[in-house]
Amino acid sequence: MAPKRQSLLQSQTKKTQTACRPEQANSSASLGLPKGEKEQQEAIEHIDEVQNEIDRLNEQASEEILKVEQKCNKLCQPFFQKRSELIAKIPNFWVTTFVNHPQVSALLGEEDEEAMHYLTTVKVTEFEDIKSSYRIDFYFDENPYFENKVLSKEFHLNESGDPSSKSTEIKWKSGKDLTKHSSQTQNKPESFFTWFTDHSDADADELGEIWPNPLQYYLVPDMDDEEGEGEDDDDDDEEEEGLEDIDEEGDEDEGEDDEDDDEGEEGEEDEGLPGS
Repeated sequence: MAPKRQSLLQSQTKKTQTACRPEQANSSASLGLPKGEKEQQEAIEHIDEVQNEIDRLNEQASEEILKVEQKCNKLCQPFFQKRSELIAKIPNFWVTTFVNHPQVSALLGEEDEEAMHYLTTVKVTEFEDIKSSYRIDFYFDENPYFENKVLSKEFHLNESGDPSSKSTEIKWKSGKDLTKHSSQTQNKPESFFTWFTDHSDADADELGEIWPNPLQYYLVPDMDDEEGEGEDDDDDDEEEEGLEDIDEEGDEDEGEDDEDDDEGEEGEEDEGLPGS
Protein backbone atom coordinates (compact mmCIF):
# COMPACT_ATOMS: atom_id res chain seq x y z
CA MET A 1 0.00 0.00 0.00
CA ALA A 2 2.96 2.28 0.25
CA PRO A 3 5.05 3.54 -2.63
CA LYS A 4 7.42 0.73 -3.48
CA ARG A 5 10.94 1.08 -2.22
CA GLN A 6 12.42 -2.35 -2.80
CA SER A 7 14.34 -1.37 -5.91
CA LEU A 8 15.54 1.79 -4.21
CA LEU A 9 16.64 0.01 -1.07
CA GLN A 10 18.26 -2.76 -3.02
CA SER A 11 20.47 -0.23 -4.75
CA GLN A 12 21.66 0.87 -1.31
CA THR A 13 22.47 -2.58 -0.03
CA LYS A 14 23.80 -4.21 -3.18
CA LYS A 15 26.99 -2.68 -4.43
CA THR A 16 28.13 -3.19 -7.97
CA GLN A 17 30.62 -6.02 -7.98
CA THR A 18 33.02 -6.77 -10.82
CA ALA A 19 35.40 -9.69 -10.98
CA CYS A 20 38.13 -7.57 -12.47
CA ARG A 21 38.22 -3.84 -13.02
CA PRO A 22 39.08 -2.69 -16.55
CA GLU A 23 42.06 -0.62 -15.44
CA GLN A 24 43.47 -3.60 -13.55
CA ALA A 25 43.02 -6.06 -16.38
CA ASN A 26 43.97 -3.79 -19.22
CA SER A 27 46.64 -1.41 -17.91
CA SER A 28 49.36 -3.99 -18.44
CA ALA A 29 47.76 -5.33 -21.60
CA SER A 30 47.78 -1.86 -23.17
CA LEU A 31 51.57 -1.80 -23.14
CA GLY A 32 52.99 -2.48 -26.54
CA LEU A 33 49.62 -2.00 -28.33
CA PRO A 34 49.40 0.02 -31.53
CA LYS A 35 48.56 3.67 -30.97
CA GLY A 36 44.91 3.37 -32.05
CA GLU A 37 44.20 0.38 -29.82
CA LYS A 38 46.06 1.99 -26.94
CA GLU A 39 43.89 5.12 -27.15
CA GLN A 40 40.78 2.94 -27.25
CA GLN A 41 41.92 1.03 -24.17
CA GLU A 42 42.63 4.24 -22.29
CA ALA A 43 39.19 5.54 -23.23
CA ILE A 44 37.59 2.38 -21.77
CA GLU A 45 39.50 2.89 -18.52
CA HIS A 46 38.36 6.53 -18.33
CA ILE A 47 34.75 5.52 -19.04
CA ASP A 48 34.94 3.10 -16.14
CA GLU A 49 36.22 5.83 -13.84
CA VAL A 50 33.38 8.14 -14.89
CA GLN A 51 30.85 5.32 -14.41
CA ASN A 52 32.14 4.76 -10.89
CA GLU A 53 31.42 8.41 -10.12
CA ILE A 54 27.92 8.07 -11.57
CA ASP A 55 27.26 4.97 -9.44
CA ARG A 56 28.55 6.77 -6.34
CA LEU A 57 26.24 9.72 -6.97
CA ASN A 58 23.27 7.40 -7.59
CA GLU A 59 23.89 5.65 -4.27
CA GLN A 60 24.14 8.99 -2.52
CA ALA A 61 20.96 10.18 -4.22
CA SER A 62 19.13 7.01 -3.16
CA GLU A 63 20.02 7.69 0.46
CA GLU A 64 18.87 11.31 0.17
CA ILE A 65 15.62 10.27 -1.54
CA LEU A 66 14.93 7.80 1.25
CA LYS A 67 15.43 10.52 3.87
CA VAL A 68 13.03 12.83 2.01
CA GLU A 69 10.43 10.05 1.75
CA GLN A 70 10.70 9.32 5.46
CA LYS A 71 10.29 13.00 6.28
CA CYS A 72 7.31 13.27 3.94
CA ASN A 73 5.74 10.18 5.49
CA LYS A 74 5.92 11.74 8.96
CA LEU A 75 4.29 14.93 7.68
CA CYS A 76 1.54 12.91 5.99
CA GLN A 77 0.57 10.86 9.06
CA PRO A 78 -2.02 13.36 10.44
CA PHE A 79 -3.64 13.50 7.00
CA PHE A 80 -3.67 9.71 6.67
CA GLN A 81 -5.38 9.56 10.07
CA LYS A 82 -7.96 12.15 9.04
CA ARG A 83 -8.57 10.29 5.77
CA SER A 84 -9.13 7.03 7.65
CA GLU A 85 -11.69 8.72 9.91
CA LEU A 86 -13.59 10.02 6.89
CA ILE A 87 -13.40 6.69 5.06
CA ALA A 88 -14.96 5.01 8.11
CA LYS A 89 -18.14 6.96 7.39
CA ILE A 90 -18.54 5.31 3.98
CA PRO A 91 -19.95 1.75 4.08
CA ASN A 92 -17.95 -0.87 2.16
CA PHE A 93 -15.38 1.69 1.04
CA TRP A 94 -12.42 -0.67 1.02
CA VAL A 95 -14.09 -3.67 -0.59
CA THR A 96 -15.40 -1.38 -3.33
CA THR A 97 -11.93 0.07 -3.80
CA PHE A 98 -10.35 -3.38 -4.10
CA VAL A 99 -13.01 -4.60 -6.52
CA ASN A 100 -12.42 -1.56 -8.73
CA HIS A 101 -8.64 -2.12 -8.87
CA PRO A 102 -7.84 -4.23 -11.97
CA GLN A 103 -5.05 -6.34 -10.40
CA VAL A 104 -6.52 -6.76 -6.91
CA SER A 105 -9.98 -7.60 -8.25
CA ALA A 106 -8.41 -10.52 -10.12
CA LEU A 107 -7.64 -12.04 -6.68
CA LEU A 108 -11.16 -11.65 -5.33
CA GLY A 109 -13.69 -14.44 -5.56
CA GLU A 110 -17.32 -14.14 -4.49
CA GLU A 111 -16.63 -15.53 -1.02
CA ASP A 112 -13.65 -13.23 -0.65
CA GLU A 113 -15.85 -10.23 -1.36
CA GLU A 114 -18.30 -11.37 1.29
CA ALA A 115 -15.48 -11.62 3.83
CA MET A 116 -14.04 -8.25 2.78
CA HIS A 117 -17.35 -6.56 3.64
CA TYR A 118 -16.21 -6.89 7.25
CA LEU A 119 -13.04 -4.89 6.52
CA THR A 120 -13.27 -1.52 8.26
CA THR A 121 -9.80 0.02 8.13
CA VAL A 122 -6.56 -0.32 6.21
CA LYS A 123 -3.40 1.18 7.68
CA VAL A 124 0.16 1.36 6.38
CA THR A 125 3.15 1.83 8.68
CA GLU A 126 6.51 2.63 7.14
CA PHE A 127 9.71 1.83 9.02
CA GLU A 128 12.68 4.11 9.40
CA ASP A 129 15.20 1.28 9.32
CA ILE A 130 16.93 1.54 5.95
CA LYS A 131 16.67 -2.23 5.50
CA SER A 132 12.93 -2.29 6.12
CA SER A 133 10.01 -1.12 4.11
CA TYR A 134 6.46 -1.15 5.46
CA ARG A 135 3.61 -3.08 7.07
CA ILE A 136 -0.01 -3.24 5.92
CA ASP A 137 -2.68 -3.78 8.60
CA PHE A 138 -6.24 -4.87 7.76
CA TYR A 139 -8.78 -4.29 10.55
CA PHE A 140 -11.91 -6.46 10.53
CA ASP A 141 -15.16 -6.48 12.46
CA GLU A 142 -16.37 -9.70 14.04
CA ASN A 143 -17.07 -12.04 11.13
CA PRO A 144 -17.99 -15.67 10.41
CA TYR A 145 -14.69 -16.45 8.65
CA PHE A 146 -11.74 -15.96 11.03
CA GLU A 147 -10.96 -15.00 14.62
CA ASN A 148 -8.34 -12.31 13.88
CA LYS A 149 -9.26 -8.68 14.42
CA VAL A 150 -6.18 -7.56 12.47
CA LEU A 151 -4.36 -9.22 9.58
CA SER A 152 -0.90 -7.85 8.77
CA LYS A 153 1.78 -8.32 6.17
CA GLU A 154 5.27 -6.84 6.36
CA PHE A 155 7.72 -6.20 3.54
CA HIS A 156 11.45 -6.09 4.27
CA LEU A 157 14.84 -6.45 2.70
CA ASN A 158 16.82 -9.35 4.10
CA GLU A 159 20.54 -9.32 4.90
CA SER A 160 21.45 -10.05 1.29
CA GLY A 161 19.32 -7.13 0.10
CA ASP A 162 16.58 -9.27 -1.46
CA PRO A 163 12.92 -8.44 -0.75
CA SER A 164 11.14 -10.66 1.74
CA SER A 165 7.82 -10.65 3.56
CA LYS A 166 6.04 -12.15 6.54
CA SER A 167 2.43 -12.07 7.65
CA THR A 168 -0.11 -12.87 10.32
CA GLU A 169 -1.32 -16.45 10.57
CA ILE A 170 -5.03 -16.42 9.80
CA LYS A 171 -7.06 -18.25 12.45
CA TRP A 172 -9.89 -19.61 10.33
CA LYS A 173 -13.12 -20.68 11.91
CA SER A 174 -14.24 -24.26 11.38
CA GLY A 175 -15.02 -24.92 7.72
CA LYS A 176 -14.43 -21.30 6.71
CA ASP A 177 -10.89 -21.41 5.32
CA LEU A 178 -11.36 -19.57 2.03
CA THR A 179 -7.90 -20.56 0.82
CA LYS A 180 -9.02 -24.20 0.74
CA HIS A 181 -12.54 -23.78 -0.59
CA SER A 182 -13.15 -25.15 -4.06
CA SER A 183 -16.23 -22.99 -4.63
CA GLN A 184 -14.22 -20.13 -6.12
CA THR A 185 -14.92 -19.62 -9.82
CA GLN A 186 -12.61 -21.22 -12.36
CA ASN A 187 -11.35 -17.80 -13.46
CA LYS A 188 -10.34 -17.00 -9.88
CA PRO A 189 -9.07 -20.27 -8.42
CA GLU A 190 -7.09 -18.67 -5.60
CA SER A 191 -8.48 -16.72 -2.69
CA PHE A 192 -7.41 -13.16 -1.97
CA PHE A 193 -6.35 -14.38 1.45
CA THR A 194 -3.58 -16.52 -0.06
CA TRP A 195 -1.78 -13.17 -0.47
CA PHE A 196 -1.08 -13.32 3.26
CA THR A 197 0.65 -16.68 3.01
CA ASP A 198 2.36 -16.28 -0.38
CA HIS A 199 5.89 -14.95 0.14
CA SER A 200 7.34 -16.24 -3.14
CA ASP A 201 7.41 -12.80 -4.77
CA ALA A 202 7.71 -10.23 -2.02
CA ASP A 203 8.65 -7.53 -4.50
CA ALA A 204 5.24 -7.73 -6.19
CA ASP A 205 2.71 -5.80 -4.13
CA GLU A 206 -0.37 -4.84 -6.14
CA LEU A 207 -1.90 -3.27 -3.06
CA GLY A 208 0.93 -0.73 -2.98
CA GLU A 209 -0.75 1.23 -5.75
CA ILE A 210 -3.91 1.80 -3.73
CA TRP A 211 -2.69 3.35 -0.49
CA PRO A 212 -1.49 6.75 -1.80
CA ASN A 213 -4.95 7.56 -3.20
CA PRO A 214 -7.67 4.93 -2.60
CA LEU A 215 -10.42 7.40 -3.49
CA GLN A 216 -9.53 7.28 -7.19
CA TYR A 217 -10.30 3.55 -7.24
CA TYR A 218 -13.42 3.87 -5.12
CA LEU A 219 -14.81 6.39 -7.60
CA VAL A 220 -14.07 4.31 -10.71
CA PRO A 221 -17.38 4.17 -12.65
CA ASP A 222 -19.05 0.83 -13.32
CA MET A 223 -17.88 -0.29 -16.75
CA ASP A 224 -21.19 -2.07 -17.40
CA ASP A 225 -23.05 1.19 -16.81
CA GLU A 226 -20.67 3.01 -19.13
CA GLU A 227 -21.19 0.40 -21.87
CA GLY A 228 -24.95 0.65 -21.39
CA GLU A 229 -24.83 4.42 -21.68
CA GLY A 230 -22.72 4.09 -24.81
CA GLU A 231 -25.27 1.77 -26.39
CA ASP A 232 -28.07 4.20 -25.51
CA ASP A 233 -26.14 7.03 -27.13
CA ASP A 234 -25.68 4.96 -30.28
CA ASP A 235 -29.41 4.20 -30.38
CA ASP A 236 -30.22 7.89 -29.96
CA ASP A 237 -27.85 8.77 -32.80
CA GLU A 238 -29.49 6.20 -35.07
CA GLU A 239 -32.95 7.53 -34.22
CA GLU A 240 -31.87 11.07 -34.98
CA GLU A 241 -30.40 9.98 -38.31
CA GLY A 242 -33.65 8.17 -39.13
CA LEU A 243 -35.69 11.28 -38.37
CA GLU A 244 -33.39 13.37 -40.54
CA ASP A 245 -33.87 10.94 -43.44
CA ILE A 246 -37.64 11.08 -43.02
CA ASP A 247 -37.57 14.89 -43.01
CA GLU A 248 -35.47 14.94 -46.16
CA GLU A 249 -37.86 12.53 -47.91
CA GLY A 250 -40.77 14.65 -46.78
CA ASP A 251 -39.17 17.77 -48.23
CA GLU A 252 -38.58 15.99 -51.55
CA ASP A 253 -42.23 14.87 -51.70
CA GLU A 254 -43.44 18.38 -51.00
CA GLY A 255 -41.23 19.67 -53.79
CA GLU A 256 -42.73 17.17 -56.24
CA ASP A 257 -46.28 18.11 -55.17
CA ASP A 258 -45.54 21.79 -55.74
CA GLU A 259 -44.29 21.02 -59.23
CA ASP A 260 -47.46 19.04 -60.02
CA ASP A 261 -49.62 21.92 -58.76
CA ASP A 262 -47.72 24.39 -60.92
CA GLU A 263 -48.19 22.20 -64.01
CA GLY A 264 -51.91 21.85 -63.27
CA GLU A 265 -52.41 25.60 -62.99
CA GLU A 266 -50.55 26.17 -66.26
CA GLY A 267 -52.79 23.60 -67.95
CA GLU A 268 -55.95 25.34 -66.75
CA GLU A 269 -54.69 28.69 -68.01
CA ASP A 270 -53.98 27.16 -71.44
CA GLU A 271 -57.52 25.75 -71.64
CA GLY A 272 -59.01 29.18 -70.94
CA LEU A 273 -57.23 30.87 -73.90
CA PRO A 274 -59.06 31.14 -77.29
CA GLY A 275 -57.83 28.81 -79.95
CA SER A 276 -55.58 30.19 -82.63
